[in-house]
Amino acid sequence: MTTPALATLRTHLAHHIVGQQALIDRLLIALLTGGHLLVEGLPGLAKTTAVKALAEGVHARFKRVQFTPDLLPADLLGNEVYHPETRQFSFEPGPLFNEIILADEINRAPAKVQSALLEAMAERQVTVAGESRPLPPLFLVMATQNPLEQSGTYPLPEAQLDRFMLHVALDYPERDDEYAILARTLDGSLGYTGQTAETGVSVAEVLRHRAAVRAVHCDEKLQRWVVDVVAATRAPEQAAPALADLAGMILVGSSPRGALAWVQAAQALAWLEGRDFIVPDDLLNLAADVLRHRLILSPKALVAGLKRDELIERLCRAIALP
Repeated sequence: MTTPALATLRTHLAHHIVGQQALIDRLLIALLTGGHLLVEGLPGLAKTTAVKALAEGVHARFKRVQFTPDLLPADLLGNEVYHPETRQFSFEPGPLFNEIILADEINRAPAKVQSALLEAMAERQVTVAGESRPLPPLFLVMATQNPLEQSGTYPLPEAQLDRFMLHVALDYPERDDEYAILARTLDGSLGYTGQTAETGVSVAEVLRHRAAVRAVHCDEKLQRWVVDVVAATRAPEQAAPALADLAGMILVGSSPRGALAWVQAAQALAWLEGRDFIVPDDLLNLAADVLRHRLILSPKALVAGLKRDELIERLCRAIALP
């Protein structure tokens, strides 16, 4: 189903991102569904580069915001500005009124800023001076996050995490990929595509693609399996006998929004692979990215060394696919 313009966009991303095919897929899934994307990893793993590369390949208004501890809500939303000559106020929109927002190091900003961003992500509008203003139809937040062990970071509120469709966790590249990054940087080929700006994807094309993605079929049996797995994140010991040892391991499971995000992301993945229907592998491929930020493990799980990704894999394996 991939169009020539979208194929060019994928090529553009591959020239900027080495050895991270899953990340490229997740960037395109976010674009095709309108779901916000959170990319987490240590500094230097090209998180910012990846999001900027996507913005460069789409003819959309783009703004990068560096989140810092002294950032204020007005720095995102904008301000009412008084003009003495006319004795009137006018609204000066902030960076959130662009179509693609890169929230760089999102977990370095304090709670008031996160609250302002949450309204934009959840309602696709912002409220300034008592007036609500709509955001563009394409509006998309792509955020980067440093691991919480890094100094100067704040944990994001659970309600805000739940608004991200996908949470992609990056690790260090393979040795061959790291060599390719070094070699291509030294010869100047990393990031160079030879393409002109006219080859990018337009906003109208993206919105048309989103309508096509929403039409991708998901069988009722697969829908019920998704709901069963999401329900198992809340009480795994009740979902299957094989999960009895997980009792008390999860403090908070996924909300119903997790099931919806899972199917929507799978629709986009199926569409990217040229199908108008979802297969089980689409769902399994995306399970960790959809669910990992929606789970809060208990102290018991942390003491036992249980990882969220391992838990999600066990849930998907224990609940039989149709």
